[in-house]
Amino acid sequence: PCAPSLPGPCPPPLAPRVPTPPAAPRVPQVPPRAEELSELYRELSQHPGLSTACLGPDLTTQYGGKYCSLYTEWSQRDLARAENIKFCRQYLIFHDGASIVYSGPAGTCSEIKDELLSRESPSGTLKAVLRKVPGKEKEKEKQFLEVWDQNRKVKSIDLTALDKHGSVYDDDQFGCLAWSHSETHLLYVAEKKRPKAESFFQSKAPELGTSDEDTGHPKKEDAPVKGEQFVYHEDWGETLSTRSVPVLCVLDIEGNSISVLEGIPEHLSPGQAFWSPEDTGVVFVGWWHDPFRLGLRHCTNRRSALFYVDLTGGRCELLSEDTRAVWSPRLSPDSCRIVYLENNVLGPHQQCSRLRMYDWYTKHTTTVLEAVPRQAWGAFPGIYCGALPGMCWAADSRRILLDTAHRSQQDVFVVDTATGTTASLTGDSPQGSWSVLTIDRDLLVARFSTPSCPPMLKVAVLPAAGREAQTQWICLQDAPPVPGISWGIRTLQPLPEQEHPQYVNYRGSLGFGQDSVASLPGNVGTQDVHDVQLCVERVLQEETLDASRVALVGGSHGGFLACHLIGQFPDTYRACVVRNPVVNIASMVATTDIPDWCLTEAGLPYKPDALPDPAQLTEMLHKSPIRYVDRVRAPVLLMLGEDDRRVPPKQGVEYYRALKARGVITRLLWYPGNNHALAGVEAEADGFMNMALWLLKHLQC
Repeated sequence: PCAPSLPGPCPPPLAPRVPTPPAAPRVPQVPPRAEELSELYRELSQHPGLSTACLGPDLTTQYGGKYCSLYTEWSQRDLARAENIKFCRQYLIFHDGASIVYSGPAGTCSEIKDELLSRESPSGTLKAVLRKVPGKEKEKEKQFLEVWDQNRKVKSIDLTALDKHGSVYDDDQFGCLAWSHSETHLLYVAEKKRPKAESFFQSKAPELGTSDEDTGHPKKEDAPVKGEQFVYHEDWGETLSTRSVPVLCVLDIEGNSISVLEGIPEHLSPGQAFWSPEDTGVVFVGWWHDPFRLGLRHCTNRRSALFYVDLTGGRCELLSEDTRAVWSPRLSPDSCRIVYLENNVLGPHQQCSRLRMYDWYTKHTTTVLEAVPRQAWGAFPGIYCGALPGMCWAADSRRILLDTAHRSQQDVFVVDTATGTTASLTGDSPQGSWSVLTIDRDLLVARFSTPSCPPMLKVAVLPAAGREAQTQWICLQDAPPVPGISWGIRTLQPLPEQEHPQYVNYRGSLGFGQDSVASLPGNVGTQDVHDVQLCVERVLQEETLDASRVALVGGSHGGFLACHLIGQFPDTYRACVVRNPVVNIASMVATTDIPDWCLTEAGLPYKPDALPDPAQLTEMLHKSPIRYVDRVRAPVLLMLGEDDRRVPPKQGVEYYRALKARGVITRLLWYPGNNHALAGVEAEADGFMNMALWLLKHLQC
């Protein structure tokens, strides 16, 4: 239907008029001007997103009351500067241990400049900051590791000058900035230092006196290596193109010294590290990178395991099974247990995960929650999250908090690790998307949003075990809803001929059980496409909508669906906008960072050493939108990120050429410096404007 993001409804047809002399000519309505659309986008882009929250230590007033500070970080688009900016805001929370007595903001917002990572120490008295500093003149950008106390900066260490490693990782896939329990050391992940390389024909200024070789001195360790200048270095794919060989690094704060940890097997890439109990060593996740690296972002099916490396002897010990995919380890407040998430290797990139727990002292691993095959209405849906919250343990070191897809929304659950029982903390709250930001001393901080409501900041006190349903959420930072948007969740039953013989419906989405996830591989291009078409037809039957003005907008797999729909059901759709769409699985398999996805979704086995045979390539082509390009009539707008490693832009170009050759109205927007998400400020703003104008033009709103 007419673009829902535009202000106001589509104009109704003009009613007949009785002519009266003198008859004034009727002026046809014109679509909103680009200026109006840009003003709308400018207004909507000012809504900030909430990313981080950290609770300070409890303090006591002179009257005996307890309070603590809440530090939050937000992001916002700055259209004038064409960049995303970060800012912080602080709040005060007064509580009595059982409920929140008062909460409110403290001071105004303040922009955060050049901070890559930050982390408060366990006591809350120190803060570590990784900061980037622009180089002077022709110098490269530098990285500094700073330590602040409550009054001043007490340390500033130039990591670039020390030259112990490459750039520090600030991503949430490998990266960490972890304080030791003693607060004397900091742990982080960085790129391994590479030897300097130069041309075979690099000229050097002659040196006076005898050479090192003449005097018998050994060659300097950092002397450039010839022949290595153009060696290819594998990376970890989409958004991780500068990540190749991570190493664990430790900063001795008092001694101002950095050491790169040894003892980690060479076939592993370490990350997500933290200090073991009593600071005897480091616990980390290790990803196998043999025979070659695959894309890791949003891929929770890569072979990995939990390890411990001893700081004194350098011994590396396996803590989990080594035939699974594990991530997101979290140490309990009493330092006795580690919970982590676990998936099967390969298969769908995101699955219903298991929650596992390792006992540090008994060395015993238990399964707290198994994958849920089929979600029963009102029951726990299973775990479908990219990561556990950084702080997820309750004060009792028994319960943990997590957020997960729950059918068509996202809810917060508490899990008792001793019994495996679960309870919803948001079941009686408004429908929408709930995310846990942190929990500390049973003070819980969360984010809530809906399709019509920007992110809001919520706080609560976690009730005692067994009483979690009594959780009382308090809004710390409200956000008015965007006017003119209504939404709801509908449950539809597919037609009998579209039922899956083995699995349940809706099929392929997270939040409905593992069977739903497992139903899609081998059925892409049919099951998922027919499900969407059924929804469109049902809504058109039940709502007062103009069936002659239906458009499609989708990205990635959503773009795959959109391109399928305009080819398989050309009479339904009048316009289409796709962002980095999968168009031809057969041609994508050799260029993407996730070739396993191409075969898995086509229902074929994946092996790193196997090449697709002609029959497999035919099957992938058969399930691709390009198969139906001869039937497309709707005008198509394509938006492509030049640096997309997940769905390379040649996919969209292939579709563009096929449409042009068949006389279909099409336009292609090419965004340099943007990857799969097209999340750059300029690209996002330009994409919004072009999408809105395209829909207005071809839907004739």
